[in-house]
Amino acid sequence: MTLDSIDAASLRRIVVTFCDALADHREVINNLNVYPVPDGDTGTNMSLTLRSVVEELDTSGDDMASVCGGIAHGSLMGARGNSGVILSQILRGFSGVAAKQTVIDAQLLAEALTSAAKGAYEAVGNPVEGTILTVIRESSKAATDAAAHGADLCGVLEAARTEAAASLERTPTLLAVLADAGVVDAGGAGLVLLYDAALHVVDDQALPEPPLTAPAAPHHRQLGSAARGEGGASIADLRYEVMFLLDAPDQEIAGFKDAWAQVGDSIVVVGGAGIYNCHIHCDDVGAAIECGIEVGRPHNIRITDLLDELAELEERDWVAAALDGDTTRSGTGTAQVPTVSTAVVAVGVGSGVVALLKSMGVGAVVAGGQSMNPSTAELVAAVESVAAPEVVILPNNKNIIAVARQVEQQTSRAVQVVATTSVTEALASLMAYDPHAPASVNAAAMSEAFDGVVTGEVTRAVREATSDAGPICAGDWLGIGPAGISAVGSSMLAAATGLLEAIVDEDHELLTVITGEDADNYTTATIESWVTRNHADVAVEVHHGGQPLYPYYFGLE
Repeated sequence: MTLDSIDAASLRRIVVTFCDALADHREVINNLNVYPVPDGDTGTNMSLTLRSVVEELDTSGDDMASVCGGIAHGSLMGARGNSGVILSQILRGFSGVAAKQTVIDAQLLAEALTSAAKGAYEAVGNPVEGTILTVIRESSKAATDAAAHGADLCGVLEAARTEAAASLERTPTLLAVLADAGVVDAGGAGLVLLYDAALHVVDDQALPEPPLTAPAAPHHRQLGSAARGEGGASIADLRYEVMFLLDAPDQEIAGFKDAWAQVGDSIVVVGGAGIYNCHIHCDDVGAAIECGIEVGRPHNIRITDLLDELAELEERDWVAAALDGDTTRSGTGTAQVPTVSTAVVAVGVGSGVVALLKSMGVGAVVAGGQSMNPSTAELVAAVESVAAPEVVILPNNKNIIAVARQVEQQTSRAVQVVATTSVTEALASLMAYDPHAPASVNAAAMSEAFDGVVTGEVTRAVREATSDAGPICAGDWLGIGPAGISAVGSSMLAAATGLLEAIVDEDHELLTVITGEDADNYTTATIESWVTRNHADVAVEVHHGGQPLYPYYFGLE
């Protein structure tokens, strides 16, 4: 039976259907990504964002206002990556209009979609056409035109869906990089599924079938020998406590525990029915989290430096008392106030990266980066955990900046975002960090400190592509600089030196090298030797980062 209006229960069904469709089509959407590197994938980010919405709806009321409130809040808190943030704004814009009525008819649907498009564009600093933005704008206009001509609810949805599909097919004509890769926009493809889900609920139309076999995840990997405790490495005296919730099939948990046993100790894994609470002490944070990624989805990730834990807890107590108006330290009778005015929260992964950030004053590190974008909720939790009334966030990845900018709306702390896109930029910015200065002053100084840093990274291609540096085959090593892919090589050394040849010039004095878990001593030493031979005036500093997927991060100053 075709519905002539959407009530709260039907809207909930649409959201759940959309979430399921995104999960089914996740890898298809991921494979539309233009950049051939293991980045935060669009399908995954959109799917995880909708999963958060559905979780929120599970605790929401049954009326339209409650359902819309759940959609808005769940999408905001669960937004991951740029695509997730834009999608959350689409859902929030839609919900803001729909919440005012008990049912959604044809006219209200058109108004809600118009609001959704407006919200999406407002969420992006520099809107780019040929993306999900174009698809929501053009499809919402088609809905408005159909409603103006008297179409019923199903007719308005049909018009929107037809135009969304046509708009998606046109995206390569608006964005050259899509045309060069022979694909359509990944975010726009995800959005079309929203209309498919709505038509399935409203008119019982069939959902598009996902492929019978989804391609394997492109960045599964083996844990390195050091992470497995081989070569004389010990798992005693472990420094970090890692905790997260893990969504995974029950049958995968035994293997997950076995993998964790090679990474650390003090292991506790409790739960069932697809969700587990996981705890481990380890030295390699990245390896611990990757074990979870191999079998499911880790989330609500918390990392504690066990050596600093007692001091952090003391500081946290002082701050909590100060924020509550009680400036006396419990049990001492001595007036105390927080000794830190501004704390720093940073995003990163890899035991060395975490240690580097902590050593330079970062109060909390949220696990994330390439291929693993933290949610708004995870960043909010980190902000709430640090011992200061004001906080600076270092996203350290371009896909996380938009999520970080949502945090201030969800906390009473004063929050500033310094738009770092790499760990090397973060390290440079931390040179200007003053824990006793306000967050706004820190943000300005820290932004200026990393402004001149030239960053680069080495990774491996996960699919064929073209680039200014030449054709790319899956498995090639890529050197990526500010201008994009600058070097393609058959070895990580060739890609690294090719990249450095493109980005190092006579104005540079220092090269910071952060080695990932796949880096090796020979390649690192050869890179240092290459710099000495070709740029004798450039000093080289090497730090172990332990980050996955990217064996080398470079920072030039």
